[in-house]
Amino acid sequence: MPPYISAFQAAYIGIEVLIALVSVPGNVLVIWAVKVNQALRDATFCFIVSLAVADVAVGALVIPLAILINIGPQTYFHTCLMVACPVLILTQSSILALLAIAVDRYLRVKIPLRYKTVVTQRRAAVAIAGCWILSLVVGLTPMFGWNNLSEVEQAWIANGSVGEPVIKCEFEKVISMEYMVYFNFFVWVLPPLLLMVLIYLEVFYLIRKQLNKKVSASSGDPQKYYGKELKIAKSLALILFLFALSWLPLHILNCITLFCPTCQKPSILIYIAIFLTHGNSAMNPIVYAFRIHKFRVTFLKIWNDHFRCQPKPPIEEDIPGEKADD
Repeated sequence: MPPYISAFQAAYIGIEVLIALVSVPGNVLVIWAVKVNQALRDATFCFIVSLAVADVAVGALVIPLAILINIGPQTYFHTCLMVACPVLILTQSSILALLAIAVDRYLRVKIPLRYKTVVTQRRAAVAIAGCWILSLVVGLTPMFGWNNLSEVEQAWIANGSVGEPVIKCEFEKVISMEYMVYFNFFVWVLPPLLLMVLIYLEVFYLIRKQLNKKVSASSGDPQKYYGKELKIAKSLALILFLFALSWLPLHILNCITLFCPTCQKPSILIYIAIFLTHGNSAMNPIVYAFRIHKFRVTFLKIWNDHFRCQPKPPIEEDIPGEKADD
C-alpha cells in the first residue's frame, strides 16, 4: 500500500518539483552557453561549469531523493544512508568550486601579466577533478562508518529483531550530527566560506588600488581591464553571498540539534532551510543572466536559435473562385 501523503507533504513536494524545474534547465543552459561561446572558455567559466553540474545534480537527483525521504519509506539502514549522502557530496563540490573561482579571480588581478601562463586549461581541469575527488571523500565519509548505525542497532536489538535494521528513512536518523557539525560544517564549510570572504575583500582592494593608480596591465587600457574585473568579481561575490545565505541556516539548525538536544525546532523553519539549500541551485543562472554580459548574450542566442518560435513563411494558395496572380 503506498504511503499516505498529507496536504502539507503535497505542498512540499510541489515546491521541490518547481525548484527542480527551474534548476535543471537553468544550469543546463549555463553549461550549454560555455560550450557554444568561445569567449566563455577561460578557467573561471570552467569552474562555473563544475558548479553548474553540481546544481543540475541537485535538481535531478537530490530533490527527488529529498521527496522520497519526506514520504518516509521503510528501508534498510545502509540504503537510507546511500540516499542521504549525495547532497553532502554535491554541497562540498559547490563549495570547492566557489573557492576555486575566488582563487582564480584573485590571480587575475594579482598577476595579470602572468595569469595565462599560470592558470592553464590543463591546470584548471586538474583542479576541478581534485575538487570532485575531495568532495566524494568528504561526502561519503558516513558510508565509511561515521554514522548512527550503532544507536539504531541498539534499538533494533532491544526490540528483539535480527539482521540489518529496517528504519523509516530520515536524514538525521542515519547521518551523525557530530559528523555534520564538527567535520562537515566546522572543517569543510565554514573555513572555506570565511577564506572566500577574505579573498574577495583582497580582490576588491587590489582592483580599487589599480584603478586609482592606473597601472598598466595585460590589457592596453587599465581602466577597462580592471573595471571589467571589478564587475565580474561583484557578480561572483554575489553568488558566494547567496550560497552562504542559503546554506548557513540549515547548518545553524544542525548545531542547535547537536548542542541543545532538548530545544524544539519549528518544522516550518526546517522546511524553509531545506528550500533555501535546494533553491540555491536555481539562483546562479539567474545571477549570470542579469549580471554577466557574456552569459546574457549567449543565453539569448541559444533561445533565438533553438527555442524561439519562428513564423512560418506564407504559403501561396489559389483562393477558390479567384484567379491566381501571375
